[in-house]
Parts: sequence; structure tokens; C-alpha cells
Amino acid sequence: MITLSWLLLIALVGGVLALVDGILRVRGKGSTVVGIIEIVVAALFILSLFLPGIPFGSLVLAILTLIVIVIGLLLRGRQGVAVAIAALAVIALWVVLVNRWLVIPGLN
Repeated sequence: MITLSWLLLIALVGGVLALVDGILRVRGKGSTVVGIIEIVVAALFILSLFLPGIPFGSLVLAILTLIVIVIGLLLRGRQGVAVAIAALAVIALWVVLVNRWLVIPGLN
């Protein structure tokens, strides 16, 4: 049974945005290797939210997703960065809230 919470919704939105960014990166011109890595890491991050047997855990996969998105932003240039920045912001927010570096009553 999965408990629906705000943290789960934030993680799902961030993971889906990272997955969409990876797909757009693979379909477009440029760094397809980074796109493939981003798709794999984002898919594992989404799966780790629901399945306990995924290696490394959701926090490590979220940090890996952040690193891959930053590398993709550095290699991409100025074209099509809105989805990547949105995914970066949402996943970074999730990491901050999960580690309780910022406590918002009712959210975490």
C-alpha cells in the first residue's frame, strides 16, 4: 500500500520532468549519451519511490539525477532548458525536504 503524501507528489513531478528532459535530449541534437543516462537514472528514481528493492535508494538516485541534469545543462547550451531547470528545482526541493534541512509543517 502506498501512502499519498506531498513529498511523494513532489518526487514524482521531479522524476517525470527529468524523464521528459532525457527523452527530449535523446530526440534532439546534441548529447544523446547524457540523455540515455538521464532516462535510466530518472526511471530508477521513480521506481525507487514505489519498490523497496531498487539499489542505492531514492536519495542517492535523486542526487545522481541532479548531477546528470546539471551536466546536461552545461553541455546543451541555451536551447530548451525550461524542463531541465524545472526538474532541477523540484528534485532539489525534494532533497532538501526529505533530509529535513527545511521543515514545513504539513509538508514533511
